[in-house]
Amino acid sequence: MVTTVCAWGTVAAALAGLGWFVGLQLAGDTVYWISNLMAVTATASVIVMAIPDRYERFIKWISAVFAFAALVLSICLALQFQRGEGVSTFQFAESSAWIPGLGASYLLAVDGIGVAMELLTGIIIFCGVLASWRVEHRPREFFALLLLLVTGVFGVFAAQDLFVFFLFYEVAVLPMYLLIGIWGTGPKEYSAMKLTLYLLMGSALMLVGFLALYFGTETYGAPGAHTLTFSLDAMRRTAYPIGVQKFYFPFLFIGFGILSGFWPLHTWSPDGHASAPTAVSMLHAGVLMKLGAFGIIRIGVELCPEGARFWLPYFSVFTLVNITYGAFSAMSQVDLKYVIAYSSVSHMGIVILGICTLNDAGLNGAVLQMFSHGIMTGMFFALVGFTYEKTHTRMIAEYGGLGAKMPVIATFFTIAGLASLGLPGLSGFVAEFMVFLGAWQMNRVMCAIAAVGIVVTAAYVLRVLQKCFWGPLTNPHYDEITDASPVQILCLTILASVLVAVGMLPGWLVSIINSGVGPVLARVAGGG
Repeated sequence: MVTTVCAWGTVAAALAGLGWFVGLQLAGDTVYWISNLMAVTATASVIVMAIPDRYERFIKWISAVFAFAALVLSICLALQFQRGEGVSTFQFAESSAWIPGLGASYLLAVDGIGVAMELLTGIIIFCGVLASWRVEHRPREFFALLLLLVTGVFGVFAAQDLFVFFLFYEVAVLPMYLLIGIWGTGPKEYSAMKLTLYLLMGSALMLVGFLALYFGTETYGAPGAHTLTFSLDAMRRTAYPIGVQKFYFPFLFIGFGILSGFWPLHTWSPDGHASAPTAVSMLHAGVLMKLGAFGIIRIGVELCPEGARFWLPYFSVFTLVNITYGAFSAMSQVDLKYVIAYSSVSHMGIVILGICTLNDAGLNGAVLQMFSHGIMTGMFFALVGFTYEKTHTRMIAEYGGLGAKMPVIATFFTIAGLASLGLPGLSGFVAEFMVFLGAWQMNRVMCAIAAVGIVVTAAYVLRVLQKCFWGPLTNPHYDEITDASPVQILCLTILASVLVAVGMLPGWLVSIINSGVGPVLARVAGGG
């Protein structure tokens, strides 16, 4: 009894504190949108952990309400973002001294790239909570970790201080070990450990580059500003020598590239996807892999533009392997979740290829592909999870004609598949077209090789659709299975609507993204 009273008291206090925090800002002249966004999910994580285990449905409803609040705030952030001549590149800025002795400050702001990624994260976390509605094993810890993870993701996309960036990055990555190791399937402990070791190796490489940039602010800083600082704005104004940029850029690119599934350091990703629970797979492929690509742009390309110009033509060759190897590997899989996992490796290769072009079409396409792939692959993993929940298998050979029994799931799977293969009218087409346009401008031979991946993608997507859903019903045990539940339909409808909306009317999102891409390319063209 005492424990229950204390738990509900903690919930009430947390809700009151969050309401006071938000209300105080709304009543003032400045609304700290980004901090509010992170406060919503962080508070939800604390509240969920305080709720007794026996209130399972209340845990899920609290998680869904707060995740929806995060989605609404991310939409508001995107709608209020200003574009056009004379408008600041970074908006919604927040600044507060934190550790003066280290030169670390609480600095947050977003440009067009960050806004697109915050919106993606808001969509995926809400849909991920809906997709986890039937989690029964330790739901309190599951949803608390899920919301803590996404708090770190929101922070990474807005951090303007390298110390804060690294802190949020670790908060976003480390809960994956527990989420896969406890709630996963198959060889979950192996997959969780492999994922963690690979990502920690990436973090170590990144840290080398971060420290070089940090100490460089004192050595190569602007006149009168030779002080150690983690401020990204100060680092942009620091004249790092070309030799320093060339030496440390590979540390940054490979460190972030590991999280993006960059070949040959990608092998943790398919295993992690396959063993992860549904919502974790959605966040893993939909958002976390985008942290790597975002870091390459925000830290690698922006702060070491000369290093990027030197190294990216070489790294672009590896992206061809990513695209084609990932596609052929997906075609050869017999486990449906592994098909989607290797598909993500291939599609992330397209993202990194777009970054490597260092031109307007390619980089805009890369960021749009990050958004499009995040929605599409989140939808894919949700569908695989829903199908497994009903059939208790992921083996493609054991499916057959499921569309007759699960027409809703089959229809949504078809929409996701068509987006994956780049059907015009869906978001995948716009993003991939821009990337390949940029790749053509960079190197026509490389563009032609990368295009092979598109053909193979169409082949394995259509094969999966035919074998799993649209052929004759082959398994008599599936006569009694049911279709998607109302909560699952809501999750899938949101994701499918975004795929169609961005595919039909991409201009609004592309204009937001371009407002962030332009200054990055200007730095590359000017050498910093």
